[in-house]
Amino acid sequence: MHALNLYAGPAARGHIEHHGLSPGHVGVIPAAAGGPKGLILGPLDRFIFGQWLPQSAQTVHLVGASIGAWRMATACMHDPAAHFQALETGYIHGDMTAPPGRKLPLPEQVSATFARNLREMFDGHVPAILRHPRYRLHVVTSRGRHVLGREGRLRTAAGYLGAALTNAASRRAMGSWIERVVFSGPAGEGGAPAPLPFDTRDYRTRQVLLTPGNFYPALQASGSIPFVLQAVHDIPGAPRGAYWDGGITDYHLHLIYNAISSIAAGACTSSAGGQKDQQSGPIVLYPHFQQAVVPGWLDKPWKRRHGATPALDHMLLLAPNPEWVRTLPGGKLPDRNDFQRLAHPERVQAWTSAVQAARQLADEFAAWLAQPEPARVQPL
Repeated sequence: MHALNLYAGPAARGHIEHHGLSPGHVGVIPAAAGGPKGLILGPLDRFIFGQWLPQSAQTVHLVGASIGAWRMATACMHDPAAHFQALETGYIHGDMTAPPGRKLPLPEQVSATFARNLREMFDGHVPAILRHPRYRLHVVTSRGRHVLGREGRLRTAAGYLGAALTNAASRRAMGSWIERVVFSGPAGEGGAPAPLPFDTRDYRTRQVLLTPGNFYPALQASGSIPFVLQAVHDIPGAPRGAYWDGGITDYHLHLIYNAISSIAAGACTSSAGGQKDQQSGPIVLYPHFQQAVVPGWLDKPWKRRHGATPALDHMLLLAPNPEWVRTLPGGKLPDRNDFQRLAHPERVQAWTSAVQAARQLADEFAAWLAQPEPARVQPL
């Protein structure tokens, strides 16, 4: 049984049929929100950023929300494989004790721990991350508007109820409650933010320059799940307001990536021959924990929004085979429910076993790259 499934949009399938897949073909790598589910992608991250992608030289845009933003920032560090291992180990072994009478820690407790972990991980590395010679980091956050412009127990609950009801009618209309704000690293020495590797006509969007002065609050905001962590207010250099998890607006980053050809054409360069492939745009390589690319967190109940669209035509998505997932501890991927379902030692053991098993995902991807059989690639 294969552990890894490969899915592709029509443009990506055509590219693979004619050219295979080289590291120089990649223009964008998204990284989804999803909390502990992202742990299953650790071996793939270490292989892609530690071994495979360094064989090329083109610019690659890294787009992350929540835990995905943390992963993509890690990819921009020196020796990313070692730092991915540190991220994985810290996440698995991390623990917080809930106050007496509560099943979960207080939001301020979780936020303080998250902030401390970010500092421990990235202190001393931020300037180099933002000046990476090849990677352009884009951190996705969700900014509240109107009643959600400030956090408060009643107003936050009322605001998200309104957003959910509005989203049920129209995802685009939810922009009146919550907007997408993307913090992008500089494009070069001039200081302007790198161009976004996707079109923003789908949803209300702002772009802000990611700097050493707002790196930590932007990354913290991108992972601040409402009611689980506190919102981050008034991020330097960005519009005033309350900022939450980027997964609220962009849970799995179902973005209009077919706009990338005009801004990432350099990614068509083959690492083998050095010749540009003008027949297709750069590939969106997406290590994900499932086949469906759900647009926003509030879209989870709306199955009709989970299917592929032309926005994903250039995407090659890597995901664990659902049958293989059933062989993992508990028959599932790690998730946030494990914090309540399992005692700390049991959770550490289950997550460690799952991540060790996930090495098969990276091994199978490496084997497929050596002989990229189009027949293994299913329609997205």
